[in-house]
Amino acid sequence: MNGNELVEGDKAPAFSLPTDGDGTVTLADLKGSPVVLYFYPKDDTPGCTKEAMAFTRLLEEFTDAGGKVIGVSKDTVAKHDKFKDKYALEHLLAADIEGKTCEDYGVWVEKKNYGRTYMGINRATFLIDGNGVLAKIWPKVKVDGHAEEVLEAVTAL
Repeated sequence: MNGNELVEGDKAPAFSLPTDGDGTVTLADLKGSPVVLYFYPKDDTPGCTKEAMAFTRLLEEFTDAGGKVIGVSKDTVAKHDKFKDKYALEHLLAADIEGKTCEDYGVWVEKKNYGRTYMGINRATFLIDGNGVLAKIWPKVKVDGHAEEVLEAVTAL
């Protein structure tokens, strides 16, 4: 993570991002609702697909708890549209093409794979309460059971 690492209790960094379906999502527009902002490396890859499908499977329960679910990656809106169509995903996918939101949330990090070093998105989830405060942070997400754990935290707010 970077020098301005976020901690629970911090004010969530503001964002305004284009979404699938030619929309836009901003943190300000979501005030009053818990927001699940989950960052993932890339559309249509095994772990990311599994995570997105888990959030979609539980979306009705998140909605019943007043929560909004938004997936964020650096993929384009067009890629998000294809990803949503292919897997019948129902929650918003936001395109952080410039990477500013990823940097603001500290998830744009140096990664290593097979001896190669590169920059990429660290799979992480942030639960933002209705007042724009970071209620819970999952800094290194393991996909299995994660959406259920996040749902539990949303219902506890």
